[in-house]
Amino acid sequence: MVETANHNHQTPPSQAAPPPAVAPPLGAARGPLFPPAEQLLQLHYCIHSNPSWVQTAVLGFQHYIVMLGTTVMIASALVPRMGGGPGDKARVIQALLFMSGVNTLLQTWFGTRLPTVMGPSFAYVISVLAIINDLSDSDFQSEHERFTHTMRAIQGSLIVSSFVNIILGYGSAWRNLTRFLSPVVLVPAVCVVGLGLFARGFPQLGNCVEIGLPMLILLVISQQYLQHIHPVARPMLERFALLVCIGLVWAFAAILTVAGAYNNVREQTKLSCRTDRSFLMSSAPWIKIPYPFQWGTPIFRASHVFGMMGAALVSSAESTGTFYAAARLAGATSPPGHVLTRSIGLQGIGQLLEGIFGAAVGSTASVENVGLLGLTRVGSRRVVQISTAFMIFFSIFGKFGAFFASIPLPIFAAIYCILYGIVAAIGISFVQFTNNNSMRNIYVLGVSLFLGISIPQYFIMNTDVAGHGPVRTNGGWFNDILNTIFSSPPTVALTVGTLLDNTLEARHTVEDRGLPWLVPFQRRKGDSRNEEFYSYPLRINEYIPTRFL
Repeated sequence: MVETANHNHQTPPSQAAPPPAVAPPLGAARGPLFPPAEQLLQLHYCIHSNPSWVQTAVLGFQHYIVMLGTTVMIASALVPRMGGGPGDKARVIQALLFMSGVNTLLQTWFGTRLPTVMGPSFAYVISVLAIINDLSDSDFQSEHERFTHTMRAIQGSLIVSSFVNIILGYGSAWRNLTRFLSPVVLVPAVCVVGLGLFARGFPQLGNCVEIGLPMLILLVISQQYLQHIHPVARPMLERFALLVCIGLVWAFAAILTVAGAYNNVREQTKLSCRTDRSFLMSSAPWIKIPYPFQWGTPIFRASHVFGMMGAALVSSAESTGTFYAAARLAGATSPPGHVLTRSIGLQGIGQLLEGIFGAAVGSTASVENVGLLGLTRVGSRRVVQISTAFMIFFSIFGKFGAFFASIPLPIFAAIYCILYGIVAAIGISFVQFTNNNSMRNIYVLGVSLFLGISIPQYFIMNTDVAGHGPVRTNGGWFNDILNTIFSSPPTVALTVGTLLDNTLEARHTVEDRGLPWLVPFQRRKGDSRNEEFYSYPLRINEYIPTRFL
C-alpha cells in the first residue's frame, strides 16, 4: 500500500526560475537619451530652401557686412607696411571684395555648392610679411613705388602658388586624403577652425571696450532673449538683430567721436575707436573697376613663391574644416570626397584670378559667415549668392563701400566672439557619431585638440612684426613654409588627428571611430542625398568629364 501510494503520487511540475532582473544603464533614469542626428532640425531654411526675396536681400547684405571685417583687418595690417596710403588701402579693399564676390559665386555654382563665402585669408599674412621684409632694403623713389612693387611681387607669388591647390584638387589628391578622415578627426579639425581664431575676438574687442563690449552684450540680449517677448518678433530678431545692433553701436561710436571722447587718448585707441580715422571715405574713388594686373606686371621670385605655397596648402586645410561646418549648418549631408577635391581645385583657380586682379592675399572659406548661418538659422545657398552682388557692387562704387568699411573693428570683433563660438560648437557636435566612452577616442580628441591650439600659439607668440617665426634656418623659403603651416590651428589639428586616428588601433576600432556613419557620405553614390545637395546646376555635369566632377 505504501509502495502503491508512492507510485500513484504525482509531484508538481518544476517552476521555471524567473529571469534575473537586468539593471538599467547607469543614469538611464535621469533623463532622455538623444539619438545622433545627421542633420540639424531647427533650421528655418536649409541649403535649397529660400526665404522671401526681401529677406534674402537683407540677409545677403548681412553676410557682406560680416565678411567686411576680416577684409578691412587684413588691408589695415598689410598696406601701411608696404608703404601704401589711405588711397592704396581703399583700392586693396576693393580688389579683395571684388575677388571675394567672384570666388563665392564660383564655389556656390561649381565648387562645394555650400552656402560659404570665400573671403581673404589670414593664412597668407606671414608669406606677405616675408615679401615686404625682403623688399624693405631696396631703394625706391617714393613709398607709393615701394607699395606697387610689393603688390607686383605678391601677384606673382599668388599666381604660381595657385597651382598647388589646382593640382591637389583636380588631380584628386585631396579626395584621397579625405579618405583618412573620421568623425574623431573632424571634431578637433572643425572645432579649432573657430577656437583657433580667438585672437580676433575679445583681444581685438579690448582695444575699444566702450564700443566692443556694448555690441557683444546688446547682440546676445536682442538676438537670444528679446525674441521670446512676442511670436511675431522672434523670426525678425533672430535673423536681423545683428544689423540692428551694428547700426546702434556704430551710431554710438560716431557720437563719442564727435563729442571729443577720444581727443586725448593714445593713437592706437583712436584708430580702434574713432569712426573717422580710416580716411577711406576721403580717399576711395567714386567708381573704380578692378582689372587684371592693375598694379603692373607681376614679379616672380622663387623665394616668395615657395613661402606662398605653404599658405595655399594651409588655406586648403582650413577650408576643408569650414566646409564640414557649413554643411551641417546648412542642413546638408557631409560633403563627399569628390566635392571637397573639386572645391580645392576651384579655390586654386580663384587664387590664380586673385593674383591676376591684384588681391593682397588669397582666399579661403569664411569662418565668420558660416557662423552666421547658425546664428540666423538660415542656410540658404541663394542668400550667399545674393551677398556676392553687394561685394561686387561696393568694390566698384568705392565711396559707398568705404562708408561701411569705416565701421570700427571692435564692433566686428564682438560679432566674431559669437560666430566663431558657433562654429567651434558645431565641431564638437561631430562627437555624437563616435563612441564617447572609448579611451582611445578620448586620447586622440584631447591630444589633437590641445596641440591644434598650443603649437600655433607658440609659433604666433614667437613671430616678430617682420613675419620671422621660430623656424629660422638659412633657407628663407623653407622657414616661411614651416612657420605658415604650424601657425594654422586647423592644419595642425587635422594633421595630428589624422596621424593618431589612423595609427592607433585603427582596424579594430572602425565602429568606435564613427566610420560606418561617415563612409557612405564620402562616396559619390554612397547616399542618395549627395546628388540632391552637391550636383552641378542646370545639368552641367553631363558635359564635364567624370574625373572632374
